[in-house]
Amino acid sequence: MGPTFTFTAALWEYSGTGAWFFVSVPADQAEDIRTLTDGRRGGFGSVKVAAALNRSRWSTSLFPSSEEGTFVLPVKKAIRQAEGVGAGDPVTIVLELLL
Repeated sequence: MGPTFTFTAALWEYSGTGAWFFVSVPADQAEDIRTLTDGRRGGFGSVKVAAALNRSRWSTSLFPSSEEGTFVLPVKKAIRQAEGVGAGDPVTIVLELLL
């Protein structure tokens, strides 16, 4: 099992094209993730993770956001629907880094 991070943050919708929704990783945890994944990140600086929101679990990647200075986690529609969450809702996320 890889390093695990738990945090609560607001779900937000990307303002560009597409209907992408994300959760931003808190800055202190993003710094820890950067340190742990130095030299092991994939394309675009992505980090493979196993994510959980309530009972829903999925595999995805964190992506660096230079605008926010952190990583963002995409939350797909099936997960949002299964958990009944939308933009602005606080969600508690558990991330396991897949190193």
